Amino acid sequence: MAPSALLPQRLDLSTSTKSKSSSQTRQALQTPFRQPPSTKRKIVCFSDFDGTIFLQDTGHVLFDAHGCGPTRRRDLDAEIHTGTRSFKAVSEDLWSSLSVPFTPGLDTMKASLEIDPDFRTFHKFCLANNIPFNVISAGLKPILRRVLDQWLGEEESAHIAILANDADINTPGTSWRPLWRHESELGHDKALSIQEARGAATLASPFPDTVPLVVFIGDGVSDLPAARQADVLFARRGLRLEEYCVENGIAYVPFDTFADVQRGVREIMEEDERETGGLGWPVRRNEGADVWRCLSARGEVFPEVGGVHEVVEPVRRGPFLALL
Repeated sequence: MAPSALLPQRLDLSTSTKSKSSSQTRQALQTPFRQPPSTKRKIVCFSDFDGTIFLQDTGHVLFDAHGCGPTRRRDLDAEIHTGTRSFKAVSEDLWSSLSVPFTPGLDTMKASLEIDPDFRTFHKFCLANNIPFNVISAGLKPILRRVLDQWLGEEESAHIAILANDADINTPGTSWRPLWRHESELGHDKALSIQEARGAATLASPFPDTVPLVVFIGDGVSDLPAARQADVLFARRGLRLEEYCVENGIAYVPFDTFADVQRGVREIMEEDERETGGLGWPVRRNEGADVWRCLSARGEVFPEVGGVHEVVEPVRRGPFLALL
């Protein structure tokens, strides 16, 4: 499929998003917004972590301070970009270079990381509107969870599901070993996780004639596999994901902070309710993901994703998967 067909080309909120500065947008969004009571459409948000929710990369902070150092890290990163070695193989080298106990490592990150200034307001918006918010990352889940706990507090952090790799870290901190979520060369196949989540949201909906709308928020080209599965893509302005979208004609909404994302999601909610009443296909629809909608309608996929997994019953997988 051509890149330009990956996301719906009719998507264009960029003009309205650029019309206000982030500070003006932030002030306008302080009043809580709740979707109309009649809204039936299930909206599910997925966001990258490093470079998106937090402006720095958690792994880079650790590797530079307690591992191989910035020069060697850049050399290893180059092996991924040139295709010399897989992401999983390079990542194992990076994580194994660490020699720091877990808690001191977290202290280093706390001193180095900066959260998007409007993320907490956006997350409260999601909670107020029953929009599941999920972190989807190639990083290590124990690190991401503790960072969110530190910055948001454990109560607020508990509302965010994390789809990432697990980890085996010994007490002295001399062994950091990723436990990969998937068997692929990526370690965590973000596209597969979103495909599964879309199916779960469909199965969980009390309205059989409505199809969920998936939102993805990211910053880098590594987010592209997940972005391809979303109905609406938000790309941080000025970074590589936006550049790739422009180069390949992929529809997206640029954002500077999560205030812009909140404003865009609200406009999409209002538009969808106005034009569809929350029934049938979303107005902003990624036709490239329709095969997974078909699978989910047949009960072929089911994940462990925040906000939907509790009500999904395991079902037998049918022969349709062989057609993919």
